[in-house]
Amino acid sequence: MFPGQGSQEVGMGREFYEKFQLARDLFSRADQALGYDLSRICFDGPEDELKLTQNTQPALLVVSTIVDSLLNREPVIAAGHSLGEYSALVAAGSLKFEDAVVLVHKRGQYMQEAVPVGVGAMAALLGSDFESVSGALSRVRSGIVEVANWNSKEQIVIAGHAEAVKEALDVIDPPRSVLLPVSAPFHCQLMKGAEEKLYPDLNGVEFRDCAYPIITNVDAKVIHRGSDARDSLQRQVTRPVLWYRSMQLLENEDIDFYVELGSGKVLSGLLKRIGREWSSPPKILSIHNPDSLANVRDQLEK
Repeated sequence: MFPGQGSQEVGMGREFYEKFQLARDLFSRADQALGYDLSRICFDGPEDELKLTQNTQPALLVVSTIVDSLLNREPVIAAGHSLGEYSALVAAGSLKFEDAVVLVHKRGQYMQEAVPVGVGAMAALLGSDFESVSGALSRVRSGIVEVANWNSKEQIVIAGHAEAVKEALDVIDPPRSVLLPVSAPFHCQLMKGAEEKLYPDLNGVEFRDCAYPIITNVDAKVIHRGSDARDSLQRQVTRPVLWYRSMQLLENEDIDFYVELGSGKVLSGLLKRIGREWSSPPKILSIHNPDSLANVRDQLEK
């Protein structure tokens, strides 16, 4: 499992960089591909600079790629949350590393430019189910507001015009809600301009067939072909991340461990909640520093 935006933190990747030549090489390749010092932003911040979408996205992809490369184990199947899908495709050999770094940097720029700061908003709704949220959103009249992330059975993120998001919270009245500190309303129709700008960039790079199956965000379906990977990324920007449905696909698979690769433990926490509904709770591991890498290697070799 490859994390998406929101998992970043200043200092991420530094311990890998200091300990492993592979990490130093990948950071160097990313810096050269982007034409600026992404590694400095990762290690030293400041946080406001790392939080800029065009920096956050390649930073998370680089760290996830380092972790996946150091683990060096081919999974049964993989998935990534939003930009994490690019990380999954790099790991599966569908996208070249440098191509993906540049793509997600541009993707971040386009998403930030699509909606002026303050016009859009996002909110996490806790304790409300997908069907009731979707039905309530159709009654909002003050602008566009849509489901952006279906993260777990009772964690839904909505995005759209700021006034429409506020109206939606009044209409839905969830047990708990949190306005998210984001600079743009991701994964909704307000991102249409960003999606259109990204088309030629996605069409300009090679997508090879995946070495192992990938679950896509946009359809919560398993793909193998490079053409399907490109198509899913082209549609992903304006459509919701169907993470809950993606994880549900895995319930009946014969999987020993679920491993989160990269900064933070957001996806591990989501899967822990989702797995409470399963007949057998999933065994979840995460790798975010060299110590956790060693621990996961030991677990997988037992």
